[in-house]
Amino acid sequence: MKAAQLHGSWAVHFTQPPAGLPEQATMRLKRHAEFSESLAGTVSRELGRAAGTPAIAGHSAQAALAGDLDEGMLLLDESSDNISITGTWNGEMQPGSCGQVYQGRWKDTSRSAAPDAPDVPFTLTRLP
Repeated sequence: MKAAQLHGSWAVHFTQPPAGLPEQATMRLKRHAEFSESLAGTVSRELGRAAGTPAIAGHSAQAALAGDLDEGMLLLDESSDNISITGTWNGEMQPGSCGQVYQGRWKDTSRSAAPDAPDVPFTLTRLP
């Protein structure tokens, strides 16, 4: 697969996300403006009233994404402030999904993350 095949909208499901972050999100991926073989985009989460709680102080409702598809591995950095990396995504295409489903782990690297915060399993499913 090539990075261009991931362009579009994806539904995100997190398994046991940290307190204050929802189980569902939407990811939009496109061609990186500077690196044609790389990815850029956004991840959007419905934070609701929880937005001011310390558990999610390092995250915004919409965060920027940048990364690559490297030998089948989806590697993305997330930034809620467009300065620091507030999360990392590492996933791979699921066999038999024809590029429609990726599974992996998201790591909270925000200032509000506990030092021993566990990786959070995620599933990306292409939206029509």
